Amino acid sequence: MKNKVFGVLIILLFVLSAHGFGAVRLPRLISNGMVLQRDTEIKIWGWADSSEMVTVEFLGSTYQTVANGKGEWYVTLPQLKAGGPYSMQLQASNTLHIENILIGDVWVCSGQSNMEIPMRRVSWIYEKEVAEADDEMIRQFYVPRNCNFSGPLHDLNSGSWKAANAENIYDFSAVAYFFAKNLYGQYKVPVGLINSALGGSPAEAWISEESLKQFPYHYNELQRFKDKSLIEEIEKNDRIKIQNWYTLIGNNDEGYKNTHKPWYDPSTDITDWKTMKIPGYWADEEPGKINGVIWFGKKAVIPSSMAGKEALLILGRIIDSDSVFVNGVLVGTTGYQYPPRRYIVPAGLLKKGENTIVARVISNSGKGGFVPDKPYEIVCGDDKIDLKGDWHYKVGAIAEPMPPQTFIRGKPAGLFNAMIAPLLNYSIKGVIWYQGESNAERPGEYCKLFSALISDWRKVWEQGDFPFLYVQLPNFMEPRDHPSESNWALLREAQSKALALPNTAMAVAIDVGEWNDIHPLRKKEVGDRLALAARNIAYGEKNIVFSGPVFKSMEIKKGKAILSFEHTGSGLIAKDGGELRHFAIAGTDKKFVWAKAVFKNNTVVVWAPGIKNPVAVRYAWADNPEGVNFFNKEGLPAQPFRTDDWNNEGK
Repeated sequence: MKNKVFGVLIILLFVLSAHGFGAVRLPRLISNGMVLQRDTEIKIWGWADSSEMVTVEFLGSTYQTVANGKGEWYVTLPQLKAGGPYSMQLQASNTLHIENILIGDVWVCSGQSNMEIPMRRVSWIYEKEVAEADDEMIRQFYVPRNCNFSGPLHDLNSGSWKAANAENIYDFSAVAYFFAKNLYGQYKVPVGLINSALGGSPAEAWISEESLKQFPYHYNELQRFKDKSLIEEIEKNDRIKIQNWYTLIGNNDEGYKNTHKPWYDPSTDITDWKTMKIPGYWADEEPGKINGVIWFGKKAVIPSSMAGKEALLILGRIIDSDSVFVNGVLVGTTGYQYPPRRYIVPAGLLKKGENTIVARVISNSGKGGFVPDKPYEIVCGDDKIDLKGDWHYKVGAIAEPMPPQTFIRGKPAGLFNAMIAPLLNYSIKGVIWYQGESNAERPGEYCKLFSALISDWRKVWEQGDFPFLYVQLPNFMEPRDHPSESNWALLREAQSKALALPNTAMAVAIDVGEWNDIHPLRKKEVGDRLALAARNIAYGEKNIVFSGPVFKSMEIKKGKAILSFEHTGSGLIAKDGGELRHFAIAGTDKKFVWAKAVFKNNTVVVWAPGIKNPVAVRYAWADNPEGVNFFNKEGLPAQPFRTDDWNNEGK
């Protein structure tokens, strides 16, 4: 035994001797396949033993430095032109090689889920783009999703650079990929994307502790969450509550109690179950407002042309989670409500004639069911079978709503410390940002909060007023048939106020949303519009039309409002050729009504019968101004606006 221990010690000493106790170490970002920012000084940094000499060799030049008392070191590379691939060597008590380095433009891609959503989630919308993805000059570094409240982290715990090829494209942020693809097509300069986004995250989670001091509530909340025992207690209690809830419905689910014949068994007689129209929510039908488990079944008649072949089962979106069986075989399961349900039915499972589809649906809270206005079908080549209509259902288990969880990762400064602070030494071209949904209930605060975030990042990055390009919230939720107040409209207005900061631009997405999905699929338009903004703000194409019409001024003449705009491009149009929609007008009573609107000499004239003395106009002022058609001829939508300030929440 002693000999074995002695042998292990000898091996350890040999390894330590070979690598050195102070072996040079690099941050995750400085690694194979990285993209370095062109035309600016570049910092290469890392850690070593105190006073250790570090040598960096790159592009025929040698740079040397000595690690400080904390073991920190860095060298600064001069401005470099776009190109590559290149290699770099670092030498201290050990030697490191970094291969396949490109020099180009680096963009930080941040925000919440609509920035995070990968190409995988929209791949069937962009089949051609996915199939043709072979962009070695476009690379992404995926920042691990993490939070920290005790202070800024110095490095990431994982991550690597990946090229946008067939192997990796599904993991790229869809918005960021289309943004990069557009820019590379314009300039043929390598593009690096640092994907640092987290679904559901509010703006305050991305702001540093120092900048949060101007927001006392968020600053104090950060101090609370510096207590690790508090976090551990919350996480433990949440785990117990969730586990108990799922245990309860699992034990009580009648569909599973008969283990010899669960309800997904194709021999189960579902014809005596009750029926419900799909899509729809069972809170609106006979089951009523219940949470727990409901089983749904449908008989689908398969023609001989589909029998035995692989097929795609599309079940729109289901709230909240589901497990789906075809002829008794599990073909797919999804644990939360947002992803589209697209399940592969393997070859040999479908048979000619009657087939059974069963979905076990769990509703955690709120209204469970099948989201309307989504596809529900079986697809096999050119054959499709529509699954909408009557489905049989039976309640498996009823439970009280699942207790809410604490979204700890969304607490103030946590994401800044863990997902932004480790990036700050890395030179960048700019930032693209898509966020705001999680702050929509607090639009009055967002104006100051968002501007503070932009200023904060520019300060801590120490690269001046780098371009900060962002997406305005799209249309969402059910449209209304009358003018009304809207938190989403106020949040959009708050977003537009950040344009007062230098080198900012906003991509308007008011026409690419979906009323029933907070994660709209049309990501290419968003990425392309951000790229247009980049071409103007970051690349100096001053003559390019990069924005749709933006309200400038209003003049009242003879009972009509005459509106002037900036960014009119080569002219104003109603994109679909119809009458302009979603203009509302109000008189001195401050009550808005739908208005008529027409173009005249590149202005918009707005009026309404009965409003003799108009004082204010609003355009697209709603959660979902569905069917907006006010554009410039370059195809960019007008920015929603209001001329009044009667409700100052957005200020």
